[in-house]
Amino acid sequence: MAISRRVFLQSSIVGGAALSAFGFDVAPVLAQAKTLKISRTSETRSTCPYCSVSCGVIIHTLGDRSKNAVAQVVHVEGDPDHPINRGTLCPKGASLQQDILNDRRLLKPQVRRPGSDRWEDIDWDTAVDEIGRAVKKTRDATFIEKDVRGRTVNRCEGIAWTGGCTDTNELNYLVVKTMRSLGVVNLENQARV
Repeated sequence: MAISRRVFLQSSIVGGAALSAFGFDVAPVLAQAKTLKISRTSETRSTCPYCSVSCGVIIHTLGDRSKNAVAQVVHVEGDPDHPINRGTLCPKGASLQQDILNDRRLLKPQVRRPGSDRWEDIDWDTAVDEIGRAVKKTRDATFIEKDVRGRTVNRCEGIAWTGGCTDTNELNYLVVKTMRSLGVVNLENQARV
């Protein structure tokens, strides 16, 4: 006998209501069923990366925490103790697990060279070196020492920085110090919290 998902759910709800009507308490069964998925997991609190609201999330992972073991994400939920979202998540935040486990997720830097039609993987040291060279070249080419009136301004208008909602206060402090030392005046941060 083939049974559809809809029929199964409807009969389960009707069966639970019938048990409740006869005096059976189904709340403990429902509570136990909820905890089974995450009973052996480790909780890691984090921040949703999507918008500037900065909702708190709890990421549940399975793994024995041994050396070189990769923990597997099995569940993501809103953090009920977080003062911003109090356990709720928007649809994008609720789908965070799918982004973490996506087989198309980039795990190393890529670059598309001029004239090329494809992206190539590069190592982190190469990426940092290339970014450093590009920043130096752009700063040297766009640095303004004096404005049109002859006043010393020491600014670089060819580079801009934008931060995200998951940046920590410490990172933002270092970013502002670094960018200001380069003369960058175009600084923005998405987080308004």
